[in-house]
Formats: sequence, structure tokens, C-alpha cells
Amino acid sequence: MKLKKTTIGLGAGIALVASVAVAAQMANRMTLVSWGGAYQNSQHKAYVEPYIAMHPEVEVVWDESSAEAVAKLRAMNEAGNITWDLVDVVAADAIRLCDEGLAEEIDHDKDLAPAPDGTPASEDFGDLIVSECFVPQIVYSTTFGYRTDMVKEPPTSVCAVFDLEKYPGKRSLEKRPINNMEWALCCDGVAKEDIYDVLATPEGQERALRKLDTIKDHVIWWSAGADTPQLLADGEVVMGSTYNGRLFDVIVNQKQPVAMLWDMQVFDLDGWIVPKGLSADRKARVMDFLYFATDTQRLADQAKYISYGPARKSSAPLVPDNMKPHMPTDPENAKNTLLYNYEFWADYRDDIDAKFQAWLAQ
Repeated sequence: MKLKKTTIGLGAGIALVASVAVAAQMANRMTLVSWGGAYQNSQHKAYVEPYIAMHPEVEVVWDESSAEAVAKLRAMNEAGNITWDLVDVVAADAIRLCDEGLAEEIDHDKDLAPAPDGTPASEDFGDLIVSECFVPQIVYSTTFGYRTDMVKEPPTSVCAVFDLEKYPGKRSLEKRPINNMEWALCCDGVAKEDIYDVLATPEGQERALRKLDTIKDHVIWWSAGADTPQLLADGEVVMGSTYNGRLFDVIVNQKQPVAMLWDMQVFDLDGWIVPKGLSADRKARVMDFLYFATDTQRLADQAKYISYGPARKSSAPLVPDNMKPHMPTDPENAKNTLLYNYEFWADYRDDIDAKFQAWLAQ
């Protein structure tokens, strides 16, 4: 519900009164949920700070629980107490939350700003709208960073993660099956185009876990995106997976002896969902913020602070030139990539999660 400027006159006076009435119905506090670290900071700089400059009465509180968004929103819904206002999630989690009725459906052309040339939001985001509850923000990848001073020869293949002889030392991997299972099958000889077909079978799942068994004793498991950059900076791991923007931060901003391994980076989407069950005043504020925070300029502005590609087509030309080589979509970086299969993980996530956690506990 974006408030529009009006011209002077009787109509403007009526509109002004209406605008004041609508504003009065908006909550002045929002809890935004994200992933912490450099990514959350980029959101704060690009979206929140300019919004608060326009609305100084609004207080924004951050919660860094996006990795647990599905479980926590389920629990909040059961308790009838929704404490979050806007939640950043990966695309597969957005699909699950929408399917379970835990997220609001979005009318993308009504609720979001058009592109500067008038192109409707649904066309500007295009195929990245993978759920009617999902508002995409970024295209990112999960990939590996490695310590340049701890390897004799820079790795060129993701399978270096499984090569303890050539690359001794600890690795860090995310404490969930997503991406780890795909990399394990790839490095066990499964063709890239067959990975999800194999992973859909119990035999394929066991095969992936057996491959991960070969390095299990050398893995530090992470749950927050900031963990691997810190482990790399401290020299506690020789290589580790995380989001490409987090690695950009530790390499470019912190100037640590770390480099990127782009091979078999997994492309994914991240974006917002609005939880079901918000009061009218909280939902009004969230929708006003969402309209602002996902427009063309704001998504391009985020790319000033972190190397994730903006989800809008109209934002791409506005990305600073010095950031473009650090984007996962740059041709040099995207020679061998894996497209994350949203529908597969929406369907299989709970079952494979259970197997993975049982394997971890062994």
C-alpha cells in the first residue's frame, strides 16, 4: 500500500487526510528475519536505512534465524503468536511455507513497484518468482573458499573437498543435506544432469552419505553464513562452503588470504515472505516497506555492498562496474554451475533432513 503524491487542491486535501489515516494504521515496529553477517548488513544499508530516513518513527529489529524459518514459523502458527513481520528465506523454504499456508500470497503487480519504465513487477522478476508467496531479492551461489597459504596448488574442482591427501586439513560444510548431497554425488561419479534423479532414490541418498563419510571426521559443521568466513580467516579450515557474498566480504573487505573456488557453485534465490497471521497494522507497515525495499533502485543498491545479483532485470544495469566480476553470474565464474532444484527440495527436504541428521549423530 504505497502512498502516492498528490497535487494541490481539494482532491489533494482529501488524499492527504486518507494518507494520514493509513499511516496511523501502520505499526511503528518491525522484526525482520535474515541471516546475519555481511548479507544482513547489505540489506540494512540498502533497504532499512533509507526507509527509516523517510519514516523516523519506525523501529526495525533484526532476528538472524532464517536458517530455522520453516520450523519456527510452524511453531509460531501452532501457538497463535507470530512475532516476525518479514522473513528472508531461500526459494525452497518459501515454496514450503506457501504450500503449508504459513505465508501470505503476494499480488506482485499490485503489491510491488513497477520497473522505472513501467514494466510490471511480475515481468521484471520473471521466472524468479517461484512461488506466489515469494518476493525474490537476489541470485546467489553456495560455493567454496580456500586458504591460499594452506594449499600447495589452488584447487580447480569441487572434488578437492573430498581429496584429503592433496588437501589435508579441516573443511567446513553446512549442517544440512542441501548442496552437500549434490556435491557428494558429483564427486562419486554421477553426471550433473542425473544428480537429482539419483538423489530422489533411497539408494542415491545412501550413496551421497557414504561419500560424505569419507571426510566426516575432518568437517566442522556450520549453521550461520558467517561461520565459514570466520573459520577461514582464523585458519581453522583449509576450505569451506558458504554463500559467495560472504566470501567476497572476507576476501575483498577483510583482505584475508582466501580465494574462491567457483566450480560447481550452486545457484539459488533468496527473498522475502510475509508470515500469515499479522495484525492489520503490522501487515500494512510490512507491505509499505516491501514495496520500497524491492524496487529497482534498492535491489541495485544492495549490490554495492555484497556480490549477489539483483533479482530484477531492471536492476542489473545499475550494478556498479567494480562489483560485476565478483558476481556468481559472471561468465568467468559460471563455467560449471549447478542450478538448485527448488521443487525437489520442497518435496524431499523433510525426509532427507531426517536421514542426514541421523547420519550426523552416528
